[in-house]
Amino acid sequence: RENFIHLCNPHLEKMKEDILYHFALGTSTHDFPTLFGDVKFVCVGGSPSRMKAFIAYIAEELGLGSPGCDYPNICAGTDRYAMYKVGPVLSVSHGMGIPSISIMLHELIKLLYHAKCSDITIIRIGTSGGIGLEPGSVVITRQSVDATFKPQLEQVVLGKTVIRSTNLDEQLAQELMQCSKEIGQFNTVIGNTMCTLDFYEGQGRLDGAICLYDEEEKLQYLKNAYESGVRNIEMESSVFAAMCNLSGVKAAVVCVTLLDRLEGDQISSPHDVLVEYQQRPQKLVGYFIKKNLGKI
Repeated sequence: RENFIHLCNPHLEKMKEDILYHFALGTSTHDFPTLFGDVKFVCVGGSPSRMKAFIAYIAEELGLGSPGCDYPNICAGTDRYAMYKVGPVLSVSHGMGIPSISIMLHELIKLLYHAKCSDITIIRIGTSGGIGLEPGSVVITRQSVDATFKPQLEQVVLGKTVIRSTNLDEQLAQELMQCSKEIGQFNTVIGNTMCTLDFYEGQGRLDGAICLYDEEEKLQYLKNAYESGVRNIEMESSVFAAMCNLSGVKAAVVCVTLLDRLEGDQISSPHDVLVEYQQRPQKLVGYFIKKNLGKI
């Protein structure tokens, strides 16, 4: 039986129109089933330019585009997010941090629901800080954990704290790991990902505008994180995992590490090296999509 998107909101059924404001799309102005009904894979990442590069890459990999072909931004009516589509693949930017990706996911999940999409796989591709890994390593997330290493998202709803699970699909993680082995081009591990509320103090950096702890305290915290199973740190995975779980969507997080946080805080690799690192999650997810479409 086909697996359709599940919406945890009975109020939507009573609405005559649903305006996805931050996408500049609406059910009365756009034919969602025609535009998006064939989507099977959704890839999301922070940067609009990176997600445009990804759609160009996957189009060429699937034989659905030509080099230099331009792909229009479906969300051109807003500057909040960017969205691109080719064949069964949708590529969407989500900005930086939990609030930004949360807003995007609410509207993305509704979009997929209104389009009557089924058997959807959503994968976040991005960058992160590694712990105990060589820069350029790719981490496939087993669980997203908070800054106290608990696999949960705490959210305040109507003044009450709600706890939501942040586990990710184990089978999907293993499938991605197998794809990386078949590619054989870069180190890939499955591990926990710590999702923080900010880039500096929340991640134990010493180089922010405010820092009231010393290097020894920082290193002990990061070592404790490593011992708990954390292999990288970013700022979106917890709400991503929680919302996909509640919507019944298979989801994964695939991030490359730009540095080992046990060795320092600032990213110092040359630009061309960083560009190549950022392409690794794209290559892995692209290979996964091709394999699932029977093109490998």
